Parts: sequence; C-alpha cells; structure tokens
Amino acid sequence: MPEDCVSQDPLEERELASEQVFDGKLLKVWRDRVRLPDGSEGGREYVRHPGAVVVVAVLPDGRLLFERQFRYPLRRAFVELPAGKIDPGEDILYCARRELREETGYQAADWQYVGVMHPCIGYSDERIEIFLATGLAHVGHCRDEGEFLEVFSLSLDEAEHAVHRGEITDGKSISALYRCLPLIRAMSG
Repeated sequence: MPEDCVSQDPLEERELASEQVFDGKLLKVWRDRVRLPDGSEGGREYVRHPGAVVVVAVLPDGRLLFERQFRYPLRRAFVELPAGKIDPGEDILYCARRELREETGYQAADWQYVGVMHPCIGYSDERIEIFLATGLAHVGHCRDEGEFLEVFSLSLDEAEHAVHRGEITDGKSISALYRCLPLIRAMSG
C-alpha cells in the first residue's frame, strides 16, 4: 500500500529533537521535543533499555523455578522468575537459555516463545521477551560476579497464591506467569 494511503494513528507524537541526558552502563536517559496530535509541542523524557528476557521454567514434577534476589532501588529482596538483560546483538532465545543456566543451574530441553511485555510504557522503551522452558535438567549455575540469589520452586497454585497475597509483586514475573498459565495447565491436563 502506498505510504500516503496508510492512515496514521491520530494519537501519534512525532519527534522534533532528541538529546541524550544520561549515559549509564545499563540505562540511557533521553529528552525529546515532540509534535503533539493537536500540532502543539511537548517534551518527553524516557529511559532506553536494551531489553530483557523472563523464563517460566517448569520442573519435571510440575513445580516452577523462582529466585529471591535483593533489588537495590527498592532496598529489599523480591521473589522473581529467572530473567536477565539481552546483550547487544544477542538472540533472545540464546539469552533466555544463558540466563536460566547462569542464575538457576538448569538447562531446558524444550523452549516455547510466549510473547513480549512492555513493563514501563510511561517512561521506558524496555521490552521483556517471555519464554516457557520445560524438560529441565540441573547442570550447575554459573552466576555473574556480584550476583547473589536464592533459587527455589513453587507449585503453580503456590505461585498464584503468592501473587494474590502480595508476596510476588514483580511485574515481569506476574505477567509472564499469567501469560504461561494456559500452556502450563494444558501440559498437566
């Protein structure tokens, strides 16, 4: 279809100017000037993130692998699914396999891509790719230097109850768990 025939989103904001205001090891902060849908100008500040993966890993007995890890911005430990940052140019499945092995010591025989989530759409371009991993075998972890965490398992019911009791509050873990629920239930049914 010719470009002039493609209807544009009436809510789209167009970049007029862009400047990087912070260049960190993980995060990059940008400040843009944009043209708003009504023709006026506005400003937008946002974080550029390299993207990440999250893995819902199902053990042979049907239990799910979780981690407990301290998260400095909130100054406390959180219960999370295995996850990690995508390295530049890294294939997302390779990243998921790497993160599962590094953090938990497990490898999976079977991998299923489930979808993507965008956890912080108001201030970041971060995307998190969701995978379901089955056929797990323990081979030993190889954590990054300075990475400290506890690995444990929960049944599907225990995980759901932990979400509803507020014991699992990590957004990526909740989203990934609920995206995978129908697939996990189909495996056991």
